Amino acid sequence: MMFRNFTTKFSQINLNIVRHYGKHNKKYLYNNGVIYGNIYYYPRTADHQDPPVVPAKLFRVQRIKPVKGNPYWEKRLLNELGLDGKQSDFTVVKNIPEINARLWKIKHLVKVTPITFPYGEPKEHDISHTFLKENGECIVTKDIGPVDERIQALDTFEKDDKRLDTELLRKDARLKWLNPW
Repeated sequence: MMFRNFTTKFSQINLNIVRHYGKHNKKYLYNNGVIYGNIYYYPRTADHQDPPVVPAKLFRVQRIKPVKGNPYWEKRLLNELGLDGKQSDFTVVKNIPEINARLWKIKHLVKVTPITFPYGEPKEHDISHTFLKENGECIVTKDIGPVDERIQALDTFEKDDKRLDTELLRKDARLKWLNPW
């Protein structure tokens, strides 16, 4: 008897279920969007201006997760980039779409840092005077060459009689050692 009451009450209720397939179409909800390629961007204020962005030419890529336990395609990509050695090893790669697609597939295993040149890009003869920091700064110490004032100051320093050179200091230290009092 209870079952019949339940079914009669349930049959009297009309349920209108509407399913919406897909996402909201925001270009009709927000009409002041700016189009960047295929992406709609909605700035907070109407007068918002993005700062100019200069993309980096090179990336410093360092592996931060272990290789063990990952699928073979991720191991292959790490091997191609030269990151299959120690975890602290890093490599420098170009910022091109092919490399970026590879890095996207292993983004959870690596740390990508753009390389900046605060003192200018190195030339061929500056390669031996170049140092890459962990934060991506490539420091180039330029060869300034000989300066006449420095050469003259060095000559006057070496010819000075009151200068304490190593031979004089060695003799003085030996005499103090032999006669302490």
